[in-house]
Amino acid sequence: MHPAFSVIFLTTLIGIGQGLFLALFTGQVYALADLIPVQESQGFHAVGSLLSLLFLLLGLVASVFHLGRPERAWRAVTQWRTSWLSREVIVLPLFMLLVFLYGVVHYFGWTAPLFLVAETLPVDLSLIIGLLASIVAFALFVCTAMIYASLKFLQEWHTPLTVLNYTLLGLASGFMFAAAFSAYIGADLVPLFSSWAMVFTLLGAGSRGASLARNRALRNRYGLRTAIGVRHPNMKQLSQGFMGGAFNTREFFHGRTPGALRLIRWFFLLAVFPLPVALIASAYSLESPSLPIAAFALQYLGLIAERWYFFAEAKHPQNIYYQSMA
Repeated sequence: MHPAFSVIFLTTLIGIGQGLFLALFTGQVYALADLIPVQESQGFHAVGSLLSLLFLLLGLVASVFHLGRPERAWRAVTQWRTSWLSREVIVLPLFMLLVFLYGVVHYFGWTAPLFLVAETLPVDLSLIIGLLASIVAFALFVCTAMIYASLKFLQEWHTPLTVLNYTLLGLASGFMFAAAFSAYIGADLVPLFSSWAMVFTLLGAGSRGASLARNRALRNRYGLRTAIGVRHPNMKQLSQGFMGGAFNTREFFHGRTPGALRLIRWFFLLAVFPLPVALIASAYSLESPSLPIAAFALQYLGLIAERWYFFAEAKHPQNIYYQSMA
């Protein structure tokens, strides 16, 4: 497939926004259980929610650039019964609304307990909204990934590993940014977020490696006979089918050489997984506030390459006919 940078930025940016919010809520739950100090509502939770919203908004803006008729985008919601894209269009604004409300509650300090659970656990409005938003965040991971995983004719995408990869890489990048944010403002949550960032990054390395190994072992179910609907056993293609470039030759093929693909694959394998883990692990011993920031920046560059490779890796069946030259 031909990777569209608007979709690459959409999926990576909203993944960071989702992971960042889940990191914020995780920090609140840890503080509620007296495992870490309680963080200041305005300076940490409210600002963190604003940053999460910013990532989600940037992803939403990026999505506009791959729409042929942006003014008709609202019609996407009408197909929610059968389309994962329609479900994403519904779930994303809902998640943004809940993140906004979560930030508002913390900004104005509306965190007085509403009731007690088991007579020891105080539950306030932010905790209820945060729990709802966390559920919606995971639903959004599923909706975004299923847009691609539901396509049976693209074997590289049609696997549960697609959903797992989108979820784990979104969590890894979000928690990595939460560690960078904590280091920047001097919050004492860097060890917590760094630990979870490393866990999700290593889990993501396992799932992405599994998908690469699976896709390498795939055998193409299509050929010239299925491409043109002729069952003759001896066929030879003599021309591409076009005098020049066309929509089919541009939009369903990335146009890169095998050597370029290998270079991009090795870059994202290093930049997304081992190098950020090494940087953020070094922050423990060096007590450096800049290393978590560098780890996030490097990982995000790697994620752009990873998502590009994800789209380029998919072999559209039509390329059997249109990408072959005489």
